[in-house]
Amino acid sequence: MELADRAVGFLLSFISLSIFTYYTFWVIILPFVDDDHFAHKYFLPQEYAIMIPVSAGVALLCLLCIFIGFVMLKSKKKKA
Repeated sequence: MELADRAVGFLLSFISLSIFTYYTFWVIILPFVDDDHFAHKYFLPQEYAIMIPVSAGVALLCLLCIFIGFVMLKSKKKKA
């Protein structure tokens, strides 16, 4: 089981590092590159650099609030 845990950890680390590298290049480096450079075809338009993380954060916050609400309702039923 330890080997499988290491493989999953390595895979998650690789995916996280890839997303971080892609986003960093997209947001920090790409605005300084000419618009006709070939690298621009591998990235979405700049306005998505803000919309994607904000929408993911709002979705995460909504799911967290729903989870807390269910836990509070469940604990209230136990006490009654």
